[in-house]
Amino acid sequence: MKSTGTIESILAHKGWAVYKITPQATVYEAIACMDTNNVGALLVMEGERLVGMISERDYTRKVALKGKVSKQVLVEEIMTKAIISVTPRHTIDEGLRLMNDHRVRHLPVLEGEKVVGIVSIGNLVNWIISSQKTTITHLEDYISGKYPG
Repeated sequence: MKSTGTIESILAHKGWAVYKITPQATVYEAIACMDTNNVGALLVMEGERLVGMISERDYTRKVALKGKVSKQVLVEEIMTKAIISVTPRHTIDEGLRLMNDHRVRHLPVLEGEKVVGIVSIGNLVNWIISSQKTTITHLEDYISGKYPG
């Protein structure tokens, strides 16, 4: 079943906030920022330029499991540099396909080179669930004669 909607519709609903950190920050600062904002990833930016992403997964695999100290490791040492992104016009299905194909949980949303938002796999899945519930309600109303049409 194809879902409807675009990445822009998700951002319009959840908000356009972007949480970011610099490459020169410590991993500890990044994890603290993620905790404060209740997010699982941050965009790594130099000014307005996206240079990478850091996630809880990066921390777990590249710091904790290697016995490194998060207050001594810089974000630029462990960030993911190969960024998979979408535009606001991408469909939700396209976003999910990219996440699945590249095994990522977060997608920066770009307009050209400018970061305008970020979506997580949770955002996309929640949108699909909500959309399906709405469709089911409309179908039930139609079948039961409540549909005004």
